[in-house]
Amino acid sequence: MPLINDLRYDAPWQEVIATADDWDHLGPATVLRMLHHLHLVRVFEETVLELDGEGLVHGPAHSSIGQDGGAVGAVSLLRSSDLITGSHRGHHQFLAKGLAHLDQGEADPRRTPLSEGVRTMLYRALAEILGLADGYCRGRGGSMHLRWAEAGALGTNAIVGGGVPLATGAAWACKRRGAGDVAFTFLGDGAVNIGAVPESMNLAALWSLPVCFFIENNGYAVSTRLSEETRETRLSSRGGAYGIAALRVDGMDPVAVRVATQRAVDAMRAGQGPYIIEAEVYRYFHHGGGLPGSAFGYRSKEEEAAWRARDPLACLARGMIERDWLSADEDAALRAGARACMAEIVARLTEKDGAKRRIVPALWPQATFRDEGVRGDLAELAGVRCEELETASGKVGEVKFISAVAGVMARRMECDERIFCLGEDIHKLNGGTNGATRGLAARFPDRIVPTPIAEQGFVGLAGGVAMEGHYRPVVELMYADFALVAADPLFNQIGKARHMFGGDMAVPLVLRSKCAIGTGYGSQHSMDPAGLYAMWPGWRIVAPSTPFDYVGLMNSALQCDDPVLVIEHVGLYNTTAPGPLEDFDYHIPLGKAKVVRPGKAFTVLTYLAMTPLAVKVADELGVDAEVIDLRSLDRAGIDWETIGDSVRKTNNVVVLEQGSQTASYGALLADEVQRRLFDHLDQPVKRIHGGEAAPNVSKVLERAAFVGAEEVRAGFIEVMADADHPLPPGGQRPD
Repeated sequence: MPLINDLRYDAPWQEVIATADDWDHLGPATVLRMLHHLHLVRVFEETVLELDGEGLVHGPAHSSIGQDGGAVGAVSLLRSSDLITGSHRGHHQFLAKGLAHLDQGEADPRRTPLSEGVRTMLYRALAEILGLADGYCRGRGGSMHLRWAEAGALGTNAIVGGGVPLATGAAWACKRRGAGDVAFTFLGDGAVNIGAVPESMNLAALWSLPVCFFIENNGYAVSTRLSEETRETRLSSRGGAYGIAALRVDGMDPVAVRVATQRAVDAMRAGQGPYIIEAEVYRYFHHGGGLPGSAFGYRSKEEEAAWRARDPLACLARGMIERDWLSADEDAALRAGARACMAEIVARLTEKDGAKRRIVPALWPQATFRDEGVRGDLAELAGVRCEELETASGKVGEVKFISAVAGVMARRMECDERIFCLGEDIHKLNGGTNGATRGLAARFPDRIVPTPIAEQGFVGLAGGVAMEGHYRPVVELMYADFALVAADPLFNQIGKARHMFGGDMAVPLVLRSKCAIGTGYGSQHSMDPAGLYAMWPGWRIVAPSTPFDYVGLMNSALQCDDPVLVIEHVGLYNTTAPGPLEDFDYHIPLGKAKVVRPGKAFTVLTYLAMTPLAVKVADELGVDAEVIDLRSLDRAGIDWETIGDSVRKTNNVVVLEQGSQTASYGALLADEVQRRLFDHLDQPVKRIHGGEAAPNVSKVLERAAFVGAEEVRAGFIEVMADADHPLPPGGQRPD
């Protein structure tokens, strides 16, 4: 028979129950402040449901009534510089943080009217939920996207678990700043099972980040019971697997939540790493709207009544009244004051429309605001020194492409302490898998951050760092295809954040990703990412084809306040071409294409490794093609002035890309060219692209899948023939 040894988690896992001593320790002033905030949150939520019932809330109204005591109890301990991210059911989280920021507890709410700051906060929060211009996100966020950076509320999130990686990034920034600030991320029981959450927990534990994963366990994911989602329903048990200390607490008791939070906050401020708090709570209503869950058949009225008997608002008021800290009349007055305030706010936002109410028309955002703030205006790049190879002021010579990649990053990290790099294996293998970070780990050991294989976790973390505002992350995705693993943080979070939260926040993040077509790595490692990223608003995209351009474009990317994808091609890494020998400080403007081969017969629009190939094939055929290296590929970065000048001269266009026909950048570009420049085209835009399927590992099948010299040559010959200028045998142009 084998010997069996019981194993135990190293991290503590404990239940916290508040006692009378805890009430006495907190004292009447602190508990009164919590009660007052909870009254304001509760009445606010009741107002939202009332307006939703009248059809005035466009979109969902996820009520937090019943869960609100847990958020108030936790956030009551946080200072303004502490940071939170929230869930789709996040009104209470946002309001609790705003109230903690504005109300430092000096005044007795029984004797002092609500401050103008609190009234304004409640007005702007309700305006946002109604989609109005006075809202915190100028009406774009609505119920599920509430952000107020000054109060430390980094944003609630419509994606289940979407705010969790962002909070780990905020905590990374807090730790690096060293001011003792912490981050809280509020998530539900349904979110605990989504991939971003365990990845984030692992990173937080690995790097001892001061982040609390506050799980609001309300027992249901919409209508699915927790026992139908996971075998271990005590969700704080997840902490042990990652070495994270965890606490379980009755979330209907705000004092108990505060006591548990105090333990977590004290440990995090002392540098002891992350915490999990699981608060058992209950949402009184259905997933959205003002009907109870029992109306939909997945809960019983008896269950709902039992939880309502434990109401956190009643718990606080009853406890204070029993201790003679508060009278029942004073409690009623606090609620009446909250109701009067919200009634005044509703009166400002609505007006009579016959027997009904409607939103005051003047409060809606203007339709012209639709696209404003998708990306910044690049004012941060004003006045930078720009260079082109032909007129460079510094010494240039033959440079290996990969050396330029490492060289410019070393220079920028030397000059800007905000910049750090993270990704898989970037600290070893002499600069990662391709040498892109060569020498950087030795020079900047605390700023070259190796990650586990957890793209959703570490990309989301980098997004949180960027949104926090003090640092500039440079993320390396080992292969471009891995973007699909990290699709939520890349496209739902990082790409949309500026616009979604009102259009005026910075998201300074650079993502380096390589295109490995032709290396034999098969269907899941050979993607050209340009078409994928171009589909999503918010991303800027650059694709350098020479060492000189790489340095200038990377410098601009690292100074840009928008997220920038820098695409690198494995086929260029070991090539040599002109690049800087000493000067790594110049810029190339984002949004500026370059004519690399003048001509009059047709215009070739291309990027990355296809640029030198297009020039080579045109030279070999002797065709008078004008080759334009696009360099910037996002919609805002396409240089229509350079393209238009060329097309008006040649009247023929070829869009050349190496990758597959699907997820293609060329399709977007060809459509734009034909719509903008149709009157100047003698024939439809010609596209040269790979096959429908992604490249395979087989050398023969892989070569058949992507564009090489043969396909470029055939395409150039075809466009000349279609323009009634066929090439003679051998391809050379006749005299």
